[in-house]
Amino acid sequence: MISTPDTPSLPETLPIFPLTGVLLLPRGRLPLNIFEPRYLAMIRDALGGERLIGMIQPSDPSEGGMNPALYATGCAGRITSFSETDDGRYLITLTGVSRFRVREELPLLSGYRRVVPSWPEFAADLAPAELGIDRERLIRGLRLFFEQRGVEADWTMIDKAPGEHLVHSIAMLCPFAPNEKQALLESADLAARAELLTSLVEMAAIKPGPEGGATRH
Repeated sequence: MISTPDTPSLPETLPIFPLTGVLLLPRGRLPLNIFEPRYLAMIRDALGGERLIGMIQPSDPSEGGMNPALYATGCAGRITSFSETDDGRYLITLTGVSRFRVREELPLLSGYRRVVPSWPEFAADLAPAELGIDRERLIRGLRLFFEQRGVEADWTMIDKAPGEHLVHSIAMLCPFAPNEKQALLESADLAARAELLTSLVEMAAIKPGPEGGATRH
């Protein structure tokens, strides 16, 4: 374990959940519907331990197979909500904790993948950040983006949302391409992520993209 009095414990090994087009960011909340046997095993094991799972994207969305090559950077999330359905699925919510780099991959355990993560590069992820956001420009682009797709939004809540929560929620929910999601994940800090997100929203408002869907695995 890696920890300090002011930060949560971060494990030396981490189960990973590769999903194309799915983004988790620190303090973001990601609901997941788990039904594959290997990932059911992963959730059971995580619940018996640190409750942390690393979300990470395959580096080539067109690559087939059970264990595709991965990007080097993912984000660990803690299981903060869990329920089991009558047909044996798990409905969980992950709350983002910190990004990580993959140092090496370990042998499969019960069919699921594990890595040795490196955490120090992303120590700033453990505390909220609020600086460097052009809220007016972001919300202006977001209004046009939502209007073109017929999306209803609670603009009062959006206007009141803290900067990090606003940026991370939009980044996770909007149907950007996998490489764009990865670029958002790998942004150096909140200011850089907000700038990239604003540009992506503005471009998408000009050229609408495919609609998103529910996350299942």
